[in-house]
Formats: sequence, C-alpha cells, structure tokens
Amino acid sequence: MFNSLSAGGLVSRVLLVVAMLITCLSLLSYKSLYGIEQEYTLLQKDINWPLGWPVGGYPGPQGPYYCGVGADKALGRDIVNSHYKACLYAGINISGINGEVMPGQWEFQVGPCVGIYSGDQLWMARYILERITEIAGVVLSFDPKPIKGDWNGAGAHANYSTKSMRNDGGIDVIKKAIEKLGKRHGEHIAAYGEGNERRLTGYFEDRRPASNMDPYVVTSMIAETTILWKP
Repeated sequence: MFNSLSAGGLVSRVLLVVAMLITCLSLLSYKSLYGIEQEYTLLQKDINWPLGWPVGGYPGPQGPYYCGVGADKALGRDIVNSHYKACLYAGINISGINGEVMPGQWEFQVGPCVGIYSGDQLWMARYILERITEIAGVVLSFDPKPIKGDWNGAGAHANYSTKSMRNDGGIDVIKKAIEKLGKRHGEHIAAYGEGNERRLTGYFEDRRPASNMDPYVVTSMIAETTILWKP
C-alpha cells in the first residue's frame, strides 16, 4: 500500500490513516457500513488510449457498452474476470463487476464493509488489479476523466448507512444526513479526488468521489459529517 511513497509521503500517509482510525473508532457504536463502486479505465500500453479503441480514433457512441456482452462491447473482460477471481482468492470482500458506459471502462464493487475496513479492502483490490493489468501488458487508469469530451468519467461511488438508517424510520435519518452533506459540499469535493472537477458536470449513494479518491478520507468524512459534525 505504501511502496510507491517517499519517506515524507509515508509519514504523512501513516498520520492520515491514524487520524481516520481514531475517527472510526469513535463511531463504532453507529455500525457504519460502506460499499464502494470503483470505476477504472484500461489503456493500451505506450499510447495511453482506451483498450479496444482504434489508435487515434473513436469507437461507436456510448450506449451498448454498459453491462454489454460481445467482443465489440466488452473490451478487456479477461482482465476483469481474472481480477475478480484473484480478489476472491485473497479474501477481498468483492461483490460484483460490470462493464461501464465508456468502452474500455469497468467497475468492481467492494463491500459492504464496516468502517475503515472498507479502505483496507479497496486499497488491496486496487493493488491486485495493478498486478493483473501488469501481467496483461495493459495500463490501469484511475483518472476521473481519461478522455475529453462527451465520454463517461470514472468515479468511486460510496454507498453508506448507519444502524439507525437501516432500522424502521431510517429514511428520516438519511434525509438529515443528506442535509448535512449538502452544507459541507465544498469541503467534501476538495477531498474527493484530484482532477474531479473534470468529471463532475453538475442518495443514499454519494456519487461525487472520483475514481482516484482516497477511501480512508472519503469514508471518514462521510461519517464525520453525518454523525459528528454540528451545523
């Protein structure tokens, strides 16, 4: 998880994780659950162009690729399936995979996981995917907007609930949490992934996190805002 960081970056990373852990430990009684939908794009090596796209050109318009089947729609399924199986073997709580809106773009889901454990699971699932794509000779991108123009961006949507949200009358708790999240929109967006402004052009799923987001930051911020923060 830390092998690509400098010494200074490693210290900052460790301090960040410790801070997130302290936040999550203070929230144990709320029994927060997270499910993260990690989108990513497979790129052709050396040219950084989506897998299966003609070099210097574009495929047919978006529409048939989402959850599509067929050699002209599901570009890179062998990589995706290998990743899924490797995650299962490694004990990752991976719960699904699907082709995304843009050809060459895919998604896997991790969760439901309790608290900060979702961050651990996602980081390891990303690492395994990096190793699988390395073997396949394909470049993995978590860029939130890998292709300019009217092509789908990549996010990491965060599904979240507390015990009170899952109980009878939970819809009222959810509505209050959404109101709180709205009041801290700027702070969340600032922490939800570098380059995210290129993707967002504009439940209870927070669709704002970018594909390159830090799961420890996102999950702890959601819990902090909806539970601890007082407007």
